[in-house]
Amino acid sequence: MIQAQRTLADRYQIGRRIGRGGMAEVYAAIDQRLGRRVAAKLLHTNLATESEFRKRFRQEAQAAARMTHPTIVRVFDAGEDTFVRDDGFEIVVPYIVMEYIDGRQLGHIMAEGELPYDKIEKYMSGLLTSLEYSHRAGVVHRDIKPANVMITTADEVKVTDFGIARAISDSAGTIAQTTAILGTASYFSPEQARGEQVDGRTDLYSAGVVLYEMLTGRVPFQGDSAVAVAYQHVTEPPRRPSELNPKVTAALDAVTLKALAKRREDRYQTAAEFRTDLVNAFQGIAPSYTAGAAEETPTELFGPGPTAVDATESALESMDTEDDRAPQVQRRPPAMWIWGAAGLVLAVVIGVLVWVALLPDEGQIPSASVTVPDVAGMHKDEAIAEIEGAELQFEIQTATSDEVEIDHVIEQTPPAEASVDRDTVVTITVSVGPESINVPNLSDMTEDEARDALEAVGLSLGSVYREDSPAVEAGLVIRSEPGIGRPASPGASIDIYVSSGQVTLPDLRGERLADAEEIVADLGLMVDRQEDFTCLAEDGLPVTNMTVAPGKVDQGSAVGLVYCALEDQPAPPPTEDPNPSDDPDAGRDPEAAADADAAAEGDPEGEG
Repeated sequence: MIQAQRTLADRYQIGRRIGRGGMAEVYAAIDQRLGRRVAAKLLHTNLATESEFRKRFRQEAQAAARMTHPTIVRVFDAGEDTFVRDDGFEIVVPYIVMEYIDGRQLGHIMAEGELPYDKIEKYMSGLLTSLEYSHRAGVVHRDIKPANVMITTADEVKVTDFGIARAISDSAGTIAQTTAILGTASYFSPEQARGEQVDGRTDLYSAGVVLYEMLTGRVPFQGDSAVAVAYQHVTEPPRRPSELNPKVTAALDAVTLKALAKRREDRYQTAAEFRTDLVNAFQGIAPSYTAGAAEETPTELFGPGPTAVDATESALESMDTEDDRAPQVQRRPPAMWIWGAAGLVLAVVIGVLVWVALLPDEGQIPSASVTVPDVAGMHKDEAIAEIEGAELQFEIQTATSDEVEIDHVIEQTPPAEASVDRDTVVTITVSVGPESINVPNLSDMTEDEARDALEAVGLSLGSVYREDSPAVEAGLVIRSEPGIGRPASPGASIDIYVSSGQVTLPDLRGERLADAEEIVADLGLMVDRQEDFTCLAEDGLPVTNMTVAPGKVDQGSAVGLVYCALEDQPAPPPTEDPNPSDDPDAGRDPEAAADADAAAEGDPEGEG
């Protein structure tokens, strides 16, 4: 496993692992020279032991890098890098630097349930478009399967791993290594299963398997082992998709079965031809050929040859011809010919099965199950090599131990000698010694200060990620992973998250002014009220506009919130009584009126 803080080729800063397969591990990385996000695929070291493989790998990576198409994951760089293990052993790591894809594997999407026809048509069209482009460029993929088809967050198709399969299959490695790298036998073409040379039509067969799986929810051939599945690809006709899913139309049946023809001459010859018929089939337009044509394809194991039906019919025709030429005297019964032809075919099939069973180990397609090696007590690097050599994946946990040395395996799950499926995850618990180091508080430190603080306690700085923060100044540490006070083994790498100096401002239009001001304040931004007298102020004073567009903004920025401020018109003043009373005391207080009259007559006491 590559350490997260490693810088590949003095250029690519390796981050978290985002994928893993039988051939390689994929890491998110930063191209420090160009400042862009990339994906770094580091091949397992057991594939780089041959100089011929490394040469072929470089050539094929260069060929893949020349392909620039929207449906193909770009290859930016490839090469080899060397790093030294803890035991002083140097390991050569072949790598590929690719376009980073924000999306999901097609296989994961298919596993969630039945896909609608419009999605199947879109994804298959994208896949076939990429194959059309690559075949014109002279590049055969050789490993088309859902795991190598990415669907972006924009629902677009991106095909990856062009050229890698050829580099491996053309090297001097064994068949077992090649089949382990090229993935499961479920997507093999018959010529791949027979070990023959391949061309673009091989990719179209594998694409046909992907189409079959999207239509029916299962691959056309299944078995207890890779040998059984590969044998079916060579000898057995697939069931019609409509037999598994009645919704599949006869037109789609025909297109799928033609793509799965055993002989390359009977398949689609180009990806463009395949795509045209597929699009028409989704529109209800049947192709000119019949679906049965694919089923009549010979299914011999070692190349073209007559089928049992062909041999029987030829024998019967010969007999009929003899009957026309001579009297029916001492004619051999037709049943003898039929049984003879059937027996011959049966003998061939039995011979093939015996031949496959007696193949030497290095020439066989690997079994679906493997035995878990015993790695307890090993150094973690040796344990990882043993696990990967057994075609298993690994996961590391750490624990303190007073008895087991640092970086040596305490225990494993599943246990040693257990029989498990290939690619099963083996969890190894690695000793961090009798004590662990608590991660110090790195908050509000610069990157250099954090590095010094970690090294001072026996830890190291891992990956540095940028993260928005309303309060922490740009360039200062927000948090660490593991967090403050968490235990870590001596020398372990600690990832830090550094403030980007920005925050993400949401769209506040339509919000109540008070709510919008609270959101802006929580982001550490300043509010600038701006009145809008073109609209009537309603309950809550709705925000009609913003002076700063939603998105990334610098910390402490001022955000103008425009809100409706036009008030209702004030009520008019009261009008005078149009019919005043003739009584001068009307509307006057009686006592006040009496006092006023008395004063007018000079009587201060108000008495008459």
